[in-house]
Amino acid sequence: MWGRPLPVLETARLLLRVPGPRDAERVLTYVLENRDHLAPWEPERTEAYFTLPFWKAELRNARRESRSGTALRLALFQRADAGGAVAGIVNLRHVVRGALQGAVLSYSLDGRLTGQGLMTEALEAVVAHAFGPMNLHRLEAAYVPENARSAAVLQRLGFERVGFAPDYLLIAGRWRDHVLTARLHPGWKPGSAG
Repeated sequence: MWGRPLPVLETARLLLRVPGPRDAERVLTYVLENRDHLAPWEPERTEAYFTLPFWKAELRNARRESRSGTALRLALFQRADAGGAVAGIVNLRHVVRGALQGAVLSYSLDGRLTGQGLMTEALEAVVAHAFGPMNLHRLEAAYVPENARSAAVLQRLGFERVGFAPDYLLIAGRWRDHVLTARLHPGWKPGSAG
């Protein structure tokens, strides 16, 4: 398919790559096994979301968006099990060039893996890629105020609070306030991305 090559990011314990339709069963397993764990922090999902056809189509779209540069949608695999189970998801969505040069960051982690620093490790690699090869100037992330883990990860990564949005997103069936954060690339220079 035409477009930029898909990146593979590696950390000490993780491999992050853009999943494709062949990964649909693994992503679906991740979604099903973490349904209750992630429900308080995500939009309500239709039953179609929890099916293999949905994920095959969604992952084709993920590859298309990632190749076009409008998003970077990554699945996390533990290096010890790089061909196995999905450990988490990290997305850079709504990549905007021109005067903004920014993207919106979102992420989730298998509930059995929390508290091990894996998401911090993954996001360090994604931020380095965003501010390196992607040449972005600004990353934004929002979290529900009660999500202390997400707040701590973003703080460790140098994201700063830039605002508060009442009733920002429809999460778990109700409008939820969100803390808005951002991190800037202080050494950004104009140039080609990716």
